Amino acid sequence: MTAPLTHDREAWAEVIDLAALSRWMDGRALGAGATIERVETLGGGTQNILLRFTRAGRDYVLRRPPRRPRAESDAVMRREMTVLSALAGTDVPHPGFIAGEADPAVLGTAFYLMEPVEGFNATVALPPLHAGSAAIRRGMGEAIVDGAVALSRIDPAAAGLNDLGKLDGWIERQASRWRAQLDSYTQFDGWPGLAALPQVEPICRWLDAHRPAAMQPGLIHGDYHLANVMYRPDGPQLAAIVDWELASRGDPLLDLGWLTATWHDPDEHTHRVAVTPWDGFPTLGEVVDRYLSATGRSAQDARWYAVLAPFKLGAILEGSHARALAGLTPQAIGDQLHSHAVALFDRALRRIDRPIV
Repeated sequence: MTAPLTHDREAWAEVIDLAALSRWMDGRALGAGATIERVETLGGGTQNILLRFTRAGRDYVLRRPPRRPRAESDAVMRREMTVLSALAGTDVPHPGFIAGEADPAVLGTAFYLMEPVEGFNATVALPPLHAGSAAIRRGMGEAIVDGAVALSRIDPAAAGLNDLGKLDGWIERQASRWRAQLDSYTQFDGWPGLAALPQVEPICRWLDAHRPAAMQPGLIHGDYHLANVMYRPDGPQLAAIVDWELASRGDPLLDLGWLTATWHDPDEHTHRVAVTPWDGFPTLGEVVDRYLSATGRSAQDARWYAVLAPFKLGAILEGSHARALAGLTPQAIGDQLHSHAVALFDRALRRIDRPIV
């Protein structure tokens, strides 16, 4: 899984024509006539290509789909441009949007330019300041919760995001949507079906029986966890929330649920700690309490999303297992993600039996 990402980034010159990019930037008075210099690719948890460069003394980051874009890649880029533009001037930490191009005729795909983020990804490594202080790590945990709180306060209508996602029937279709996703894997030869996932039926029954009466519409990130934020190098604060490709309208409690689905759980036998060292980070209960105290949302509704989120993520990961059994992806990766999916379904069941708060 790592090799294709590295290959895409190393092959940026095959898909990004710097001369065409320079002409496009000239037309927008972005360093007109100057040479693009100091070009380097940036890493991260996504297959999209990130290219940092300097022009006329200003630093830029270009983001575009991978070398082999998916059918929806241009639409995803346009969505990210829309969201980042709408977040300008808000309290949500995000990369500043500079300019974008929806027409793939310029560089072969849609793309955009954003301000570089001076920060680090905590799931890659902690700098000495953060690694050496449990108090700073606690602040990091509080900061990612506060980022979700800030995002929950964005009014999509006021931000011009009314076309982002469909709200009609949003909460009613959540559980059935991801159950149907699991059922769709029967198309792959060798997948044993739900017989290998005994947790699914009781989870779905509970979600249907305990669905909140209403949702509170807002802007959601869609993949909110420690690998999708960057921290400031001089303290515990967030530098930016990144990777907005799944952003949509929905109930922001889903972002809280996603955070708890990916947070360290001491009840799990196999620990998937995203950051090392972990001591100092808030507990799951402290994460949820901080969010609910700041937003006024109910613990009962948060519990439902704390069950939905690991179920949804597990359903997504199980697809890689099904494809591996059909010989379409490496078996080792499929087995690993199946194990993770089962752990996520177990986590959902624990949230039913023992709510976080």
